[in-house]
Amino acid sequence: MASASALSQLWSNATHNLVPRREKTVTEKSLLTALLELNARQWAEFWTGWLAWSCDAIDFFSVSLSVTALSKQFNRDTTDITRAITLTLLLRSAGAIIFGIISDRYGRKYPLVINLLIVCILELGAGFVQTYSQFLALRSLFGIGMGGIWGLAASTALENLPVETRGLASGVLQQGYAVGYLLAAVINLYLVPEQSEGWRALFWCAAGISAFAAFVRLLLPESAVFLQAREDARLREEKTGSANGGTTKTKIFLRETKKMLKAHWMLCIYAVLLMTGFNFLSHGSQDLFPTYIQTSKGFSSHDATVMTIIGNCGAIAGGGIAGYVSQYIGRRLTIIIFVLLVACFIPLWIIPSTFGGLSAGAFCIQFGVQGAWGVIPIQLAEMSPPAFRATFPGVAYQLGNMVSSASAQIESTGGDHLKTTLSVPVSSDYPDGTKIVPDYAKVQGILIGCVAAFVLVVTLFGPEKHGRQFEKHRAAFEDGGGDDDAEIGDTTPRDAEASAERDSEEVKTHDHHDYPEKA
Repeated sequence: MASASALSQLWSNATHNLVPRREKTVTEKSLLTALLELNARQWAEFWTGWLAWSCDAIDFFSVSLSVTALSKQFNRDTTDITRAITLTLLLRSAGAIIFGIISDRYGRKYPLVINLLIVCILELGAGFVQTYSQFLALRSLFGIGMGGIWGLAASTALENLPVETRGLASGVLQQGYAVGYLLAAVINLYLVPEQSEGWRALFWCAAGISAFAAFVRLLLPESAVFLQAREDARLREEKTGSANGGTTKTKIFLRETKKMLKAHWMLCIYAVLLMTGFNFLSHGSQDLFPTYIQTSKGFSSHDATVMTIIGNCGAIAGGGIAGYVSQYIGRRLTIIIFVLLVACFIPLWIIPSTFGGLSAGAFCIQFGVQGAWGVIPIQLAEMSPPAFRATFPGVAYQLGNMVSSASAQIESTGGDHLKTTLSVPVSSDYPDGTKIVPDYAKVQGILIGCVAAFVLVVTLFGPEKHGRQFEKHRAAFEDGGGDDDAEIGDTTPRDAEASAERDSEEVKTHDHHDYPEKA
């Protein structure tokens, strides 16, 4: 019976609920009006989250942009170097769990500051390693540090904004990642060649930017929404006379987390499947792109970096447009449209052999990939159990990262088995003017095509809670925080009800109270 109901809901999602119903209320504002009414604190919190997410990208893509240099430094092939990318992605889920739980329990500010400082220290250390083993160890620990940033950055940036702005804000926030990749590419293009330390300069520069982001977040106050939830909890405790200390609140938090997982385990599985597809889509089109351009197409490192910059310009444009559009036609339909664009642009991405053609392909493919990605922060935030807006999206995102962590190695291994020829000047090494090279173009085309089809299916049948006002929900450390309908100011005595339920497990006889359910 339950399975039939679930199947019925999936079919309804695909056939009836793809475009959300727009019910205009008397309090609804236009996007421009809502943006103009944002105060300085809201702008500062948004751009702080954006900056933190940009730092994550700079730090991560330092390896992708340095694969060739790292191969020479450690005398290893491309597959061995991409193992560092795999290990980083594998361990990011651990960081998402640790920092997400701490953030939902204690607040957004200091967990993000600490997270950024950890990333800064590890990135700095990576620039001093001397052996391949040391490099792998640092990048593995680095994965734990990086794992917490996305959930904390998204909750910091979005939860304090009005509903009308969240679609556009989601797109702009997510493209902080593209901006970070672009900045890393610019540093690699102009700064690294001028430094005797070579690739190490990129890692040190990334560490400095992360330290700056931590300092900026330290200057700003705690999230207003989180403070409101904490104050509401304090007033409710005063009213009921049941003041809870830190240890008690932690026990409540763990109990409400268990309640949430029991109620939403299917949603958790769905979110991981969705993010698995999305992470394959992004990492499959980005991580090995510079290597693909240099190895399979025969361009210089400089040209590959310029194409990367052009591709990220497309990503920034796509993310902003998709986020804006999703506010009107819905999150899932926007994702579907942009993923279809990805599928259409695959030939342009892999067939050309000229700089102009490949640059256009990079722009278009990233316009589609990151356009679809631009909807993800707000889609996950609205989909999440409201009290767990840092933990749920962050863990789902990073578990998807973990599953897709081998994408660069899959492409590298595929290139070892699929070969093509590249025209080169005639020499003693290449008397016929051709060179056999890995066919990364075909490998990436096949991978992205399959992943795009998977994302389309998962998105089509998935849920959507467009316009959900999650900022009104109780905090996770309150009794009832694990319930979807426990709002701030709700007078339903969930804490007394929960206390009675706990007492019933210890004492067989107790007073029964019937409390009204929230409509």
